[in-house]
Amino acid sequence: MNSEAIKKAAQLIHEADSLFIGTGAGMGVDSGLADFRGNHGFWKAYPKLGNAGIEFTEMANPMAFVKNPRQAWGFYGHRLNQYRQTKPHAGFDILKKLGESRPLGYFVFTSNVDGQFQKAGFDPAIIAECHGSIHHLQCQDSCTGAIWEADDLQVEVDTENCLLTSELPVCPECRSLARPNILMFNDWGWIGERTEWQIAKLNQWYHRTKKMAVIELGAGIHVPTVRRVCESFNVPMIRINPGEPQVRSNNDVSLPLGALEALEKIYSEFQTLNNRS
Repeated sequence: MNSEAIKKAAQLIHEADSLFIGTGAGMGVDSGLADFRGNHGFWKAYPKLGNAGIEFTEMANPMAFVKNPRQAWGFYGHRLNQYRQTKPHAGFDILKKLGESRPLGYFVFTSNVDGQFQKAGFDPAIIAECHGSIHHLQCQDSCTGAIWEADDLQVEVDTENCLLTSELPVCPECRSLARPNILMFNDWGWIGERTEWQIAKLNQWYHRTKKMAVIELGAGIHVPTVRRVCESFNVPMIRINPGEPQVRSNNDVSLPLGALEALEKIYSEFQTLNNRS
């Protein structure tokens, strides 16, 4: 069953003039990153928070920085350090090759805040991060609307207790607490200008395309932003998801596989098609 789906996926990309790449947390699993699928996965990664009964939606929430800023930054600081140390898996390079092979190129739309596409060598100008980026910061009080890079931020974390042990990051303008420029749950203070600029670039690219292929990887249904965007183009799409591979119609391709395995198989078939051309 998968072999026919792989062939169909490769054919869709081969016939397309452009490639839209949508990714969720499942894209990073093959790099060793957690997808926090439900509280079980979150608590496994942060057992101290699990013991305290703190849910993911409570930590990924601007109120966490109000209630316990050292704990909130313990969580986000640990993730920042982890993402900085993580090496993107080989599937990123495959996506880049597939995208660059299309006459009108490609664009990435991701709900991931980890910056792995940039780390894998993708041009930042063709990436839209709909939930922001942990590698950028903003004022907790949104004092000026400024967003700045976190490159110079060094954080030390007591990972066992999920607590920041170094100095709390502060806004360079008002000296109030700084937070990641990430769209969190119940977040009315997120500064979205950087993401809005990225979406505008995406729209400009999309209006130049004529026969686009869509490939979606590791995007779940609990926060369905990526899935909805990928479906919104109303073209046949390739959905890669080991747990939630359901598709809308027979025109779509469903691959219940991990991102790396699926991409390796698609690329092998894609190369075969190229050799026949």
